[in-house]
Amino acid sequence: MEIKPIKTENDYNQALERLEVIFDAKKGSSEGDELEVLGILIDQYENEHFPIGMPDPIEAIKFRMEQMGYNQNDLANIIGLKSRASEILNRKRKLSLEMIRQLHEQLNIPTDVLIQPY
Repeated sequence: MEIKPIKTENDYNQALERLEVIFDAKKGSSEGDELEVLGILIDQYENEHFPIGMPDPIEAIKFRMEQMGYNQNDLANIIGLKSRASEILNRKRKLSLEMIRQLHEQLNIPTDVLIQPY
């Protein structure tokens, strides 16, 4: 087991190849330990070189509604009026602080996502 920092794209590709080989290693074994450390190194490299931005607030609301099987009426029950829900989904009205709180509590959408400009 030779573990080294992932500094280049070549190092990254080699780490991914090794990860595939030891992917099913048993926890607690030497390969299992290597797998755990390699996973951390790969994750760190990917976060630094391939960052994923936060989703658009309205798209996050729509996605979460779809996951939960909610419709516009359900959203209206969370944020107030049906017309207000329509305006939010059509980007004609901004989310208020109280709406953000309600969406966070009831749809479990992170507030960091909801407070972004859109």
